[in-house]
Amino acid sequence: MCLPGIFIVTLLTLSIPAVHGGKVLVYPQDGSHWINMKVIIEALHSRGHSVSVVRPSDSWYIKETSPHYSSITIDIPGGADEEFFSSFVSRQIQIQREGKSAWTRFSLDMELKDRFSEMHRRVCEMVIQMLENKQLMQSIRETKYDLVLTDPANGGGVVLAHYLNVPLVFNVRWTIHGEAHFAIAPSPLSYVPFPVAELTDNMSFFQRVRNFLVYVIRQHLYKQTVGPHYSALVSRYFGPEVDYFSLFQAADLWLMRVDFVFEFPRPTMPNVIYMGGFQCKPAKALPQDLEEFVHSSGEHGVIIMSLGTLVAQLPRDLTDELAAAFAQLPQKVIWRHKGDRPTTLGNNTLLVDWMPQNDLLGHPKTRLFVAHGGTNGVQEAIYHGVPIVGLPLIFDQPDNLHKMKARGAAKILDIFTISRDIFLQALQEVLNEPSYRMNMQRLSRLHRDVPMEPLDTALFWIEFVMRHKGAAHLRTESYRMPWYSYHSVDVMVFLLAVVLLIMLTTVAIIRCLCFRMCSRQKIKHE
Repeated sequence: MCLPGIFIVTLLTLSIPAVHGGKVLVYPQDGSHWINMKVIIEALHSRGHSVSVVRPSDSWYIKETSPHYSSITIDIPGGADEEFFSSFVSRQIQIQREGKSAWTRFSLDMELKDRFSEMHRRVCEMVIQMLENKQLMQSIRETKYDLVLTDPANGGGVVLAHYLNVPLVFNVRWTIHGEAHFAIAPSPLSYVPFPVAELTDNMSFFQRVRNFLVYVIRQHLYKQTVGPHYSALVSRYFGPEVDYFSLFQAADLWLMRVDFVFEFPRPTMPNVIYMGGFQCKPAKALPQDLEEFVHSSGEHGVIIMSLGTLVAQLPRDLTDELAAAFAQLPQKVIWRHKGDRPTTLGNNTLLVDWMPQNDLLGHPKTRLFVAHGGTNGVQEAIYHGVPIVGLPLIFDQPDNLHKMKARGAAKILDIFTISRDIFLQALQEVLNEPSYRMNMQRLSRLHRDVPMEPLDTALFWIEFVMRHKGAAHLRTESYRMPWYSYHSVDVMVFLLAVVLLIMLTTVAIIRCLCFRMCSRQKIKHE
């Protein structure tokens, strides 16, 4: 190589920030959240980092062996139970469709609350078992991890990071107290909708009342569900004066699994990094059998339907209604379905146990996505510009779809009252009304028009924390302030007291002067 060439290569090499293979300790949330975490883990591994994953012995999604990470398996139940959540969804559908009493639905919600409380209790037990295992903790300390990467939907990784005194990075959409922005960023309820309220950033007076009430009630419910467990855990290892949620707010970096194509505009913070759609990627070639089926759709194209991992199977009569509607369409349909074959299934519909969802959404013949509204599916639909007919069930699904509806890219149906005619009409509306596809494609263009791919952005900031041993300069310390200081109540009280003091002093002086003048006039008269 000639000398100028060597000089250029050397210059380019020196200009790239040095990133040595770091050591990352991951404390994930089991279930569908693991799908997101796994994407980041694999990317970190590909860049030469060593990753260790903490998992319970009965983990639902997280495998003990992997070419991308080593496992730290704790011999304790994890609490994230696939059977419970799938049966809960099935019972929710049954209760709603049968129109049972509000008390029955409330009882089911309380059962879910109790189950989440039990899950967090088990998380705390798992952390205690780790911290009390001297040999394990010595091994973890000797490894000298550069940071802890965790999903704050549970608090295990948060407590572990503070106990080890290493930087903390979140892969986050939800914390144990709800939507993540509300834990760290100013969130005026006048124009920042709380997710469960299913509102936009343009609210009427009564919508703002609803937003406020939903926020207050939900925050109380979250604290009732998780507070006793984490308060006891934090008090045991950090002292009774430490508020457990302040440990969450002290995280160095928040990698947020959304962006402002999806979210409504709102205040944010310097250590919040947006990586919405980081798991999305260009479509790969389909398996031959699926490609032949899709290609056979001709100019009409295909519809894909998936209701996620929590729905093992829908009630038989409901699947018959959905299948009957599909059968009346000229499009081909690929339906991820488990359970008995619907009796009304048309020749245009293919039932599958699993589908390459991202690759199908990216296929040029895909016209429509029938979905439950999970964050991953919605983000993939945005990425590929495919409009949605939504059948939300639980958790954040109604709100996710509400955001898409507000942008004109989705139509939402009530799965509990749906019929073949209602479903067919909705499918035809989204297929035949160009605005749905145009709006979703506009969102897709906005989402893709970024200087850096979301996953690369996430990796850069994770490595940034490794290089600088944290990101304290981006983190506000406002979480340490008592509420009356945060909202300047003490300042306003002080200023009001000063004003009152000045007013009272002025009145006293005036009264004193008036008294002296009256006294002098009285003496003159005498």
